Amino acid sequence: MNDKPSYKKREENRGGELKDYWPLFSLIMIAALAGLALVHAMGGGLMAWMHFFMGFFLCAFAMLKIFNLDGFSDGFAMYDIIAKRARSYGYVYPFIELALGLGYLSFIAPPLVYAATVIVMTVGTVGVISALRKGLDINCPCMGSVLDVPLSTVTLTEDIGMGAMALIMLFMAF
Repeated sequence: MNDKPSYKKREENRGGELKDYWPLFSLIMIAALAGLALVHAMGGGLMAWMHFFMGFFLCAFAMLKIFNLDGFSDGFAMYDIIAKRARSYGYVYPFIELALGLGYLSFIAPPLVYAATVIVMTVGTVGVISALRKGLDINCPCMGSVLDVPLSTVTLTEDIGMGAMALIMLFMAF
């Protein structure tokens, strides 16, 4: 029996309901609220909130991927332009995401963290666009293999949103 995920065309209504994305939305809301709580407790404005939000978001998503590195790597290789060519990238990616998340939370080398995030999210966006154009019906590896969320325009919006937020912070840093 082959344990690798396979390509298939998108089912008629898969990803068509808000409840299909509840795990993703709940993680985004929790990261946003955790960031808001820290900004409230420590003081700070929009830039601090974006740091905390990005930090919590990236760390939580990295954790979900690390739970099952093999499962994540298999799913990621189905659409990511680097992971298709180098399977090892699928194993390294969650740790890149974790390092970025910790970089945001610690405020270490912010411009470097912002630039790296822009690059990582841009590469991810290209892969998601390619998969969506092919009409692939796969679970979004962004949630690891733990949660069942379809790869969709919501995933695309997440990648673009994270990249855009990092780009805004990069411009604000100078």
